[in-house]
Amino acid sequence: MKILFKFQKTVVFIIKALLYLFLIGTFFVVFGTEYNWILRPSRTAGVMLVTFCVLEAALIAVYGGFLIGRLKSKPIIMSMSLATVITDLVTHLQLCIMNVNENNNAYFVYESPHLLALVICIQIALIVLFTYFGNYVFFTINPPEKCCVITSSEESLNNIMPKIRRFKKQYDVVDMIHYSSPNVFDIINRSDTIFLYDIPTKEKIMLNEYCYAKNKNIYYNFEMNDIVMLGSKTVILDDKPLVSAVVRDLTLEQRFVKRAMDLIISCVGLIVLGPLMLVCAALIKAEDGGHVFFRQLRATKGGKLFKVYKFRTMKEENSINKSVTSDDDRITKVGKILRKFRIDELPQLINIIKGDMSVVGPRPEMIENVDKYTEELPEFSYRLRVKGGLTGYAQIAGKYNTSPKDKLVLDLMYIEKYSLWLDFKLILQTVTVLLKASDSTAAFGTGENKYHFTEKY
Repeated sequence: MKILFKFQKTVVFIIKALLYLFLIGTFFVVFGTEYNWILRPSRTAGVMLVTFCVLEAALIAVYGGFLIGRLKSKPIIMSMSLATVITDLVTHLQLCIMNVNENNNAYFVYESPHLLALVICIQIALIVLFTYFGNYVFFTINPPEKCCVITSSEESLNNIMPKIRRFKKQYDVVDMIHYSSPNVFDIINRSDTIFLYDIPTKEKIMLNEYCYAKNKNIYYNFEMNDIVMLGSKTVILDDKPLVSAVVRDLTLEQRFVKRAMDLIISCVGLIVLGPLMLVCAALIKAEDGGHVFFRQLRATKGGKLFKVYKFRTMKEENSINKSVTSDDDRITKVGKILRKFRIDELPQLINIIKGDMSVVGPRPEMIENVDKYTEELPEFSYRLRVKGGLTGYAQIAGKYNTSPKDKLVLDLMYIEKYSLWLDFKLILQTVTVLLKASDSTAAFGTGENKYHFTEKY
């Protein structure tokens, strides 16, 4: 076991490389049974191989990669399967195009979908097998890290602990203490990993530096200073090392490309999803005879107000402007399905065409929530530096009931790290929201504290 621990990075790399080779081999071997020319060295076979390898690698990077040891098995399987299926579809389309020649098809034919289905089934089975095997090997080599959680209250403790407990194979929480505990340094010394959560800035800096000096792994929650640092870089002024945080804004070229992307995606989206939207409209109307659409004031860039369009998911007489709670009796039967898969948001493609919204950006909140959250978190207004969006970091990584502060951090991360490539990645990652619908649409609910400090302070 000690030998495996020493070479664990090599072991993980071998597992990843083998999976990658098996995915490529499955596609070419299965299709080679009917198109034997793709198994022979040739320019067309080479082009297809390059397409598959490059596209698969790019999409794996977009959807998170084969992160064994860092994520649970199901998210890895989902992201890897999604990347591989898209790669298969594109490469199969390329195969059909290349098969148009004097020796085969005189015109384009989308052929052998049965082979494509077989390839996808085999590949997903391989992904499942390698993912569970990879995580098994990793966690056999690496036992859970011995952790302590240092925070400012039991309320804060109960905000972070459920998140940590979801990763029991990675983290074994032994101590949960208040930052003012007289034994805080002793507890840090006997731990491998330290979680600092909701601690005053002065004390957090002191504990952070102590953990660094003792070679401890550190996790801590974002504050505004950390957000500023995201968009910063290091500079050396003469012989003085400094941090440079320059105010960012979209260039004229970026604005043009982003707006063009918004128009193209929203128009194509309305055409492709039009039949689905018509079915949704019919079901909403059939259930209670009420209005199909629901309009609500939202705030976008610069605090400008606009009316956002959504499919109505609540009973008309109870459509009060307040956040949805667990088992909310205002939601209709059709509405539950629409909300679960975020289909109720599709009419916002019209808002994007009108210029009220962008495809990617911070989620435009209800005016009531904006006033409430800004009062609690003055930094919440910083989200209004860019247009509201249909998708974004907060919509993909967060849930409906993610705390306002965490939503704010995710939105500001997007603003500070903005690039057109990031927009493209987030658009592709939006598909994953539909695949984890039950988590992403979890409503606000009430819960009791169940975690307590392991010692008095």
